[in-house]
Amino acid sequence: MKSVSPRADILAGLTTSFALVPECIAFALVAHLNPLMGLYGAFFICTLTALFGGRPGMISGAAGSMAVVIVALVVQHGVQYLLATVVLGGLLMIAFGLLRLGKLIRMVPHPVMLGFVNGLAIVIALAQLEHFKQGDTWLSGAPLYLMIGLTLATMAIIWLLPRLTRAVPPALAAILGVGLAVYFLDLPTRTLGDMAHIAGGLPQLALPHIPWTLETLQIILPYAVLMALVGLLETLLTLNLTDEITESRGRPNRECVALGAANMASGLFGGMGGCAMIGQTMINLSSGGRGRLSGIVAGILMLLFVLFLSPLIERIPLAALVGTMFVVAQQTFAWASLRVLHRVPRSDMLMIIAVTVITVFADLATAVLCGIVLAALNFAWQHARRLYADSHLEADGSKRYQVHGTLFFASTATFLNQFDPVGDPPKVVVDCRHLSFVDYSAVAALRTLHERYAKAGKRVRVLHLSARCKQLLRRGGVTDDLALGD
Repeated sequence: MKSVSPRADILAGLTTSFALVPECIAFALVAHLNPLMGLYGAFFICTLTALFGGRPGMISGAAGSMAVVIVALVVQHGVQYLLATVVLGGLLMIAFGLLRLGKLIRMVPHPVMLGFVNGLAIVIALAQLEHFKQGDTWLSGAPLYLMIGLTLATMAIIWLLPRLTRAVPPALAAILGVGLAVYFLDLPTRTLGDMAHIAGGLPQLALPHIPWTLETLQIILPYAVLMALVGLLETLLTLNLTDEITESRGRPNRECVALGAANMASGLFGGMGGCAMIGQTMINLSSGGRGRLSGIVAGILMLLFVLFLSPLIERIPLAALVGTMFVVAQQTFAWASLRVLHRVPRSDMLMIIAVTVITVFADLATAVLCGIVLAALNFAWQHARRLYADSHLEADGSKRYQVHGTLFFASTATFLNQFDPVGDPPKVVVDCRHLSFVDYSAVAALRTLHERYAKAGKRVRVLHLSARCKQLLRRGGVTDDLALGD
């Protein structure tokens, strides 16, 4: 793990703040909100999660995944209902963290993580294409060529500058360099000011102006649950990725609580909801940001941009930010996953591709949940196939079965097919020293086995059950039917 440098954190935070502004404005516009709501949300969420969260170096803000979730709510019920939803969603996030459910992220398989990363990289890249449009029309002629040229210049600086010096984050140098070139050469290209004007005042604390009734709760609760699930999922996945990059370990439950508190503060002060942002996190990490200071600087600068620095920030060329995000997409994509596709099991290959495609064409939450379901089904199928039994006749004429594997819902049929109640001798021993019982289906399978042998007028004795298996059988009420031995 790299050591934390205050200077590197400050420069990384400055770089990240430039990349946060257009994203937060764009996401606010997607949700039919005032762009200032996105910037206020970024200030609260980025600053508070950096101060109190469980993953230094990770950047949170007003995220696109959250914006998409609440579009219908804003259109149908208005902004005040959204603010109440953000507050309630924050409470649910806090509860999730306090219940220590953050560890559930360990259930996400590595192929799903690869698909998540690849899908988001494609989404980040595709989102930048919108900046090559004027309204609904694609740019053409000189404006298009200038936009492409400045974008390529930005990308070239980011790629080439580290070969000369690492004193300044390459993304920061590229944004400032292209911005100064556009200013001094008076180049006619689009700037942040063309997206929205970001000048404003201090956010004001106020409860959402809504009727505090059960009917209101019925309206906002489904959206709050969805916001919390999407936000937590993207945050915990980004936390996992940050852990891998920094070779350190974050604290997911603490991050969940901090994210919930930050969303509550944002909602009470008129801001959007948000979560971890993988693009801005990658910019921060690649710029040298490893400590809490980088996120704090990025968050505070968001407020300073609104209060004092909007005339300067609005002059930043969109091409410089587009080029930066294209490089982020290129660096985020797990190119190594393409090289190993033909080496990994076919099920893992399909999982990577499926999660990537669903992330691009649907949404992150759906993609990851589908990936987990696919992984669980594949796991169940593989383990069900591995159950088998060896059998032989004993000197006393009884027959001994030695069963290997895991007995659970997917393997019960395979388990029962190992036995021959009609053809077996009157006494049968089932040796379970190499068999694990997992669920109630295993209990039901053992009871069915007993019933089949009883129907044939024969007796089954079960040996070498583990203490856990015996406990599971007792709960299922099977011990009175079967002769259990040690």
